[in-house]
Order: sequence, then structure tokens, then C-alpha cells
Amino acid sequence: VQLQASGGGSVQPGGSLRLSCVASGFTFNNYNIGWFHQVPGKEREGVSCISRGDGSIDCPDSAKGRFTISTDNAKNTVFLHLNSLKPEDTAVYYCAMDTVFWKVVSGRATYWGPGTQVTVSS
Repeated sequence: VQLQASGGGSVQPGGSLRLSCVASGFTFNNYNIGWFHQVPGKEREGVSCISRGDGSIDCPDSAKGRFTISTDNAKNTVFLHLNSLKPEDTAVYYCAMDTVFWKVVSGRATYWGPGTQVTVSS
């Protein structure tokens, strides 16, 4: 089982990025998905989580609608679209998956990607 995140980088305030997380080694469609971010010295926080059961979106929406989660099931890939980025969005972003949705929402998912750095500065 492996998750590989990519797409991070440096961007100016107001810019956009698309993060990708490719899953391998398990049946992708059976897994609920979440994106989290972590700033050094602070706890990891949920950004957006999606349930495979009913498609509902959860996790604290600290980005207030600026970030959108989507999936490409044919490519075993989940995306996080980051729009209108702010300096406070600077963090390492992680994807996470589990067959149990509450585990994803609570940050206790079984599988985690290694993280990708997003830096927002002028």
C-alpha cells in the first residue's frame, strides 16, 4: 500500500496549486479520503475529507471554500485544488485514506502519504 503526494511548490498570494495523491496497492474506490496540512510546531489539521459512501465532504473547513477535493477513480488519484492562496496556507500537505470515514475525519486514517510542501509568499 502506497500513497504518493505531489504538486506542492512556491506560489504568490492569490495564486493556485493542484495537489495530487496517487494510491497503489489497494482498491482505491473502497477508501475514504482526506487532505490535511501541518505547520511546524502545530498539530496537523484536516482540510477536506470525502466519504465514498455518500460523497459527503467533511473535515474542518479552515480554507472556507477556497480548497476543493476531487477524485479520478480511473487513475487512483485524489486532488486538492488550492485557490486564492494566502501566506497562512503555507504548510506540508498530506493525503490520507481509510475504509472508515470517521477515522479519516479524526486524523486517524490507516494510510498516509509522505506530504508535499506548499509555500505562499510574495
